[in-house]
Amino acid sequence: MSCFYRLILVRVNSFCIQLCYFLCVSFFGFVVLNVLKPRTHDSFKPRDLDLFFTSVSATTVSSMSTVEMEVFSNSQLIVLTILMLIGGEIFTSMVGLHFKKSQLKKMENKISSLANNDPSTYQSELVMAEKQDFENLESGNHETSLDSSVDFLKYKSIKFLCFLVLGYFIAVQVLGVSLVSTYLAHVSSARNVLKNKGLNLLTFSIFSVVSTFANCGFLPTNENMVVFKNNSGLLLILIPQILLGNTLFPSCLRFCVWFLGKFFKRVESNYLLKKTSEIGYFHLLPSQHSSYLVITVFGFIITQFILFCSMEWNSAGLIGLNSYQKTIGVLFQTMNTRYAGESIVDLSTISSAILVLFVVMMYLPPYTSFLPVKDDEEIYKKKRNRRGKLLENLLFSQLSYLAIFIILVCITERQKLKEDPLNFSLLNIVVEVVSAYGSVGFTTGYSCDRQTQPNSNCVSKFYGFSGKWSDEGKIILIVVMVFGRLKKFNMDGGRAWKLL
Repeated sequence: MSCFYRLILVRVNSFCIQLCYFLCVSFFGFVVLNVLKPRTHDSFKPRDLDLFFTSVSATTVSSMSTVEMEVFSNSQLIVLTILMLIGGEIFTSMVGLHFKKSQLKKMENKISSLANNDPSTYQSELVMAEKQDFENLESGNHETSLDSSVDFLKYKSIKFLCFLVLGYFIAVQVLGVSLVSTYLAHVSSARNVLKNKGLNLLTFSIFSVVSTFANCGFLPTNENMVVFKNNSGLLLILIPQILLGNTLFPSCLRFCVWFLGKFFKRVESNYLLKKTSEIGYFHLLPSQHSSYLVITVFGFIITQFILFCSMEWNSAGLIGLNSYQKTIGVLFQTMNTRYAGESIVDLSTISSAILVLFVVMMYLPPYTSFLPVKDDEEIYKKKRNRRGKLLENLLFSQLSYLAIFIILVCITERQKLKEDPLNFSLLNIVVEVVSAYGSVGFTTGYSCDRQTQPNSNCVSKFYGFSGKWSDEGKIILIVVMVFGRLKKFNMDGGRAWKLL
């Protein structure tokens, strides 16, 4: 059975595996959400399409919404928490690490058998292999003489990395939940918001931390973080979760590996640091790339912070806040443009220039590095050799796919584009589609006050702009969310197309 299992893993494309994973989890989440009763079951029950949309949004950590969050009951919020937890990038990467570890399990059993039969010989051979291996690494020679022992060392390193990522995954979120719970217990203004809305404090703490760490952006409140924009302490607690769960994860992971190797003398740490590319873990980046990543992340944050402050300091969204609260609020807002998607302001009220800046930030992949990495071209050549040339020529660039999705949405919503041009503007559609594709969750929403032909039956709701789209438009956005969640498989798309 295990041989058959490994054969399936080898032969089936990893893209298909992840696609099936997200679709199955999303469908399972939809079924459970549909069975459980919402808080408003007496007056309102979400449509099946909206429930499936929400399940896909949580699983792909996109946080696009077509239903107000306070509609969901406590049990449904728990289900959404689980979907975000198992749909986050770090969790799914741990699953991939486990599969990689299982491929080397046979080698571990072989070496363990040697250890049981002749412990002294086993220990001396392993020590000699490790010593020779790292002497070669230090001298720049990556060749090894004891393949079986080195394979075992690789297995040990991957196993060590599995436990390290799991420990990181649990520790950061447990610390976050503890801090949020403590804050809510001691700050009455934040606690009263939840009590007035009938939300469970512990559920909110777990939900918000899991969502922020997974960079989903869902919150149990209709207004997202707008109702907490005065609570700078809560924003400061969530800011590290945003960074540690996504854009700075590779740099923090590499630092943890280095720290354990430096102070606890772990042999596996040295192997992971020296042979990063051989491990094949997407989030364990080389030293140079990890360093450049930190510079790039904070460079983007500082740029956005300066522009946002210069244009929106006295805007309607920040009215009533003192200078300190505005500073923390703007910092929180600008950090959320890269995947997290939580917001303290109504995006429809900010200037178009800032919205365009946010669109650019949402489009950029999480590990974008401004400074060049020397071996980028070599890596691309290796990837190119592994792919079929026909498939490579058929792939479009990410911008091409975004253009296609935006055109399709404009077709399905063409009537509303004519009748309600202020709400259904092209910029609002672009923000929604790019936000879904980038797994961010930013939205300009829909306001009855912006209708050019006022409708007396219109009621403004606290859900995303896509909540007012047609069913066809929502289905397209579901495809965009899934496609965007798997965009890492198409990072090199469009290279075969030459613009002359």
